[in-house]
Formats: sequence, structure tokens, C-alpha cells
Amino acid sequence: MNINLPHFNMKNLVKEAGSTISRVVQLTEEKLGTTERTEYDLHFQNLAERADVTKTWTEKLVKDTESVLIPNPQNRVEDYIFEKIEKSKPKRLSNLEHLALDMIEAGGDFGQDLPYGQALIKVGQAEQKLGQCEHDFIATSGICFTQPLRKFLEGEMKTISKERGILDTKRLDLDACKNRVKKARSMLGQQSKDGISPEAALEQAERDLRVAQAEFDRQSEITKLLLDGISTSQASHLRHLHAFIQTQVRYYKQCGDVMEQLQRELANLGGPTPYIPLDQSNASASKSNAPGGPPATRAGPGNNNSSSNQASSGHRPTNQPMHVNTDQMQRARVLCSYDAKDHTELNLNANEVIFVTECSPVNEDYMYAKQGLMKGLVPRAFVEMLDEEHDITL
Repeated sequence: MNINLPHFNMKNLVKEAGSTISRVVQLTEEKLGTTERTEYDLHFQNLAERADVTKTWTEKLVKDTESVLIPNPQNRVEDYIFEKIEKSKPKRLSNLEHLALDMIEAGGDFGQDLPYGQALIKVGQAEQKLGQCEHDFIATSGICFTQPLRKFLEGEMKTISKERGILDTKRLDLDACKNRVKKARSMLGQQSKDGISPEAALEQAERDLRVAQAEFDRQSEITKLLLDGISTSQASHLRHLHAFIQTQVRYYKQCGDVMEQLQRELANLGGPTPYIPLDQSNASASKSNAPGGPPATRAGPGNNNSSSNQASSGHRPTNQPMHVNTDQMQRARVLCSYDAKDHTELNLNANEVIFVTECSPVNEDYMYAKQGLMKGLVPRAFVEMLDEEHDITL
């Protein structure tokens, strides 16, 4: 029976073992501070430090971005495994899509002819669209941002780490050769040992030193070229970052379009408590009340010859979108108490001071008001404007 045994080159095996032992000894002596070591030049140290920083932060950015895109860590692990075995990732319903299905089913059970059932179905359909937008955003973000960064870590950075490891090995060999040369020189003038004269031992050590120095210099240049390439990689990463931001902008715009369409559909449904769409002017109101926001003034006196009958008979905006300008609100005093007719109005107490502004377009019977943290419509007839000279900034 013929058995094919692997072919071992014993001479090379012994040589490699001797080199490994020499490196271990050299590294141990360096750690103990009993021997000198060859230091890299300042330029190389700067390049190496920048590479370490780049690797650390790129790993964090990839991890954090993936956590934002796919919050469930188990799903992230599954996707990574499927990506490695080159199989398509499983299709999962997002939380939004689960909510959408339940809303649509609930709306059907509550009754498609009833206001609440109709609204649930409309909202569920909108949530489905948002879920699809989310899927597209996650997929596109992975292609344009996280995948290129991960490819950089698993490709270029791994190559750099490998070459730096080889360079460290070459440095240890070089320092070991330097120590052997020093030892051989200290042996000059002494008797031969093991049949080798001190002069021959010195000559062999110097020859090994020249070879080690040449290999170290060559590996140092290779590693420097790779480290210099990180600047080019960062320029590429900047382009990927720009693409990621563009993807986010498109995603949030799509979500905004879906919600605007939903608001129009809900407003058109009408019902006993019609939906009043929220628009950008409400965001301006919040901004004007924040520190450092646009100043708001309070303006002048009106007459108090108004009655509750005028307010109750006034025309109040219902199904149409209401736009208000809250960049500047005016201070007003409530003439008499008023109970809100629905959730769009504010309850008023006699003699309290609130802030009001005109609706856009101007409504002859109602104003938009801010009462502490609450906002809503108030009858114009129930308030009088205070003197402009008392204006203060909100």
C-alpha cells in the first residue's frame, strides 16, 4: 500500500523555527527594556496613526449606521450571514407595515362606512407606503454607504494590517541581526568557538544584517505606499457620504409627500370631528417660542363691545387647511369666558392674557391663539388687543 506523505523541507523548517525563536527573544527583550529597537520615522508614525484612527472610526460609523437602518440586532446578524453565503436576504415586514395591516383590518371590522373605520383604512394605507419607503431607504443606504465602507475595512484595511505585521516581523529580524553583530564584535580577539573564528562569525552577522536591512527597507516602502492610499480612500468615502445624505433627503421627502396626501384624504372625509391638516406654519410657531427664535410682538387695543352671540354665529374653518403666521404674535386679553366647541378651539377664562395672530387667509370670526403650551382657534369677539407699547418677545 502506497501512502503519500507530505514533503517536508527539514532545513527550511529548522530555519523558520530559529527565526521565530529569535523574534520572540528580541520582542521579549524590547518589552523588558534590555535592548534597543529600530524606531520608524516620524512620517511613517503619522501615517500609521491616521490608519488606526480611520479604521476605528469607520468600524463605528458602519456599526452605528446599520443600527439606525436595522435596529433589531438579530436581523442584522441574519442579514450579514446571508450576505456572506451569497443568498438573498429574507423579506420581513417592518413595524410600520405590521401596524398598517392591523389598521386596515381593524377599519374593515369597525365598518368602512363609519368615520373611524374609514380613517383607520386611510392611515393604514399610508403606513404601508411609509413602510415601502423605509425598505427602499435601507436598501439604497446599504448600497451607497455601509457596503462600500465595509468593503474598505475587509479589503484595503486588512491588507494594510497584514503588511504592517510583516513590517514588524522584518524589524524584529533587523534588530536581532544588529544584536548579533554587536555580540560578534565583542568576541573579536577571543578563541574560536565551535570551529568558527570570531572574524568569520562577525562577517556572517554583518552579511545577515545587510540582508535584513534591505528586506526591512523594502517592506517599509510597501507599507508606506498603502498607508498613503488612505487619503484617496477618504475622498471616496466622502462621495459615499454625500450619496447617503441624498438618499436620506429623498426618503424624508417621500415620507412628507405621503403624509401630506394622507392629511388631504382625512380632511376630505369630514365627519363629526373633521381633521384639520397641520402645515409648516405650526413648526414656525414652535420655532418662534424657542430660545433664539424669531421675535414676537404684542399689539394694540381693540374695543370690547363684542358678544358671545357674535362668536357662536361666526364662520369657523373646518375641512379646509388652515395656515397661520406665528412669526409674530400679539398679546390680547380675554373679555369673557368661552367654552371650546371642539378640539380645534381653546377654552378661555375672563381677563386672562393670551397670544394671538391672524389665520392665513384671514378669518373674520376666528384668530389663531397660543395659551401656555396649548394652541388653537379662539373667537375674535372674545378678545381685545393690548397696547403696542407693551410688546415683548415670546
